[in-house]
Amino acid sequence: MTQTIKVFFPFLFIILLTSCQSPKDLEFREFNNLELDKLGFSASALKVNLVYYNPNNFGMELNRTELDIYVDSTFLGHSSQLLQVPIPSRDVFTIPLRIDLDMKNLFKNGIMTMMKKEVAVRAVGNVKVGKAGIYKNIKVDYTTKQQFSLF
Repeated sequence: MTQTIKVFFPFLFIILLTSCQSPKDLEFREFNNLELDKLGFSASALKVNLVYYNPNNFGMELNRTELDIYVDSTFLGHSSQLLQVPIPSRDVFTIPLRIDLDMKNLFKNGIMTMMKKEVAVRAVGNVKVGKAGIYKNIKVDYTTKQQFSLF
C-alpha cells in the first residue's frame, strides 16, 4: 500500500499544483453591432457587443460589468450591468453591453471628436468573473483605435 502511495503521490501533487494556477486574462478581440438604443437630450444609451477570447482551459461566467467608456479622452458614458454570460474554455464569446451616455459632456466636448475618421476608444473599470459561485473582480483598462465616420 505504501508503494502505491509513493508512486501516485508525485502525480497527485502535479495535478493539484497545475489546477491551482491563477486564470489568464481574457483577450479583447473587437466590438460589433453598435446601435443607438435610446436617444434624448438628457439621457441616451448605446448597445454594443464586445468580443473576447478565453485562453484558459476552463470555462467561467461573467457576472457584472462596471465600465467607464472614453472616446479620445472625452467621457462618453458608463456601463453598469448585472448579467450572466457563459465564457467557454479556449473560445471566443460575446458580451452585450449597454452604455448610458453622458449627454452634457458629449454635446460640450464630443462634436469635434465625432468629425474624426479614427478615434481612440478606452474602457476602464471592473468586470466580475468566476466559476461555481466564486467570483473575482478583474480590472479593465483597454485602449484601441477605431475607424469612425458619421457620414
